[in-house]
Amino acid sequence: MADTTPPGRPARILDRGYRTYAGPRSGVGGAVGTLVRHSAQRALGLRRSGWAKILPVASVAIAYVPAIVFIGLVALLPEGDVAEIDLPSYGDYFSFIAAALTLFVAFVSPEVLCPDRRTGMLGVYLASPLTRDTYLAAKATATFAILSLVTIGPPLLMLVAYVIQGVGPDGPAGVAGTLARILVAGAVLSLLYTAVSMGVSALTDRKAFATAALLLVIVVPSLFISVLVEAGGAPEGLYSLTLVAGPFSLVQLIHGEATDIAGLTLPVSLAGTFALVALGAVVCRTRYQLLQVTR
Repeated sequence: MADTTPPGRPARILDRGYRTYAGPRSGVGGAVGTLVRHSAQRALGLRRSGWAKILPVASVAIAYVPAIVFIGLVALLPEGDVAEIDLPSYGDYFSFIAAALTLFVAFVSPEVLCPDRRTGMLGVYLASPLTRDTYLAAKATATFAILSLVTIGPPLLMLVAYVIQGVGPDGPAGVAGTLARILVAGAVLSLLYTAVSMGVSALTDRKAFATAALLLVIVVPSLFISVLVEAGGAPEGLYSLTLVAGPFSLVQLIHGEATDIAGLTLPVSLAGTFALVALGAVVCRTRYQLLQVTR
């Protein structure tokens, strides 16, 4: 029989079996952090095609345009002319970016939640140290952080620029107080929109359907409650259950400013806001607890 051994050095078995992992173990915290980072990158279009970046980048940019314009007026005009300009307050700012904020809210959460269920990645995540609750916590953290770009960033930019130009709050105490109100108001807005958008997005695995549903949830109840109050004589406190007039009025109240809705007080507004937060959170968690996942 002919020799079939190939020419050259003979083959050798260098190792057998599996080696144990010897690197650092980050545990549940590491898994949550990785998912938060990945979700935020996906929602902002990072590491994706140029088309995926257009809507999130445009929405964030539009949210900063009024702040940049106001800062430019303060920087370029003489001090006497600046005093005559009725610059918007920190509480009034969100009325200038309502459309951009609504569009951003309707886009972010569907992009964060829906693809995992549609592609089957949810089962892969739940096969890791993540549970359903820690998975949702990671998604909520990512959504909250992204929304904070437009709920905290623009007013904070205005505060810094106004202080530098000498037209901001007086003294360190005034600056600290205004900063605290900006952070609290922005955090409450982000929390509200995170809970509501995740609650709606949990009901479907199609991003387009979730976005359309969110736009309807934001606009239709606001119109309905407005009709009830204006034409039906319902109490103005119902505005606290809307996702436009209610949150924007709450921001004004947090800043100690008067609102156009006389019957909306800070306690009523906070109660309505946190009722919506609780509703969105319950819907989202219930949906995921009942969801059948194949691992």
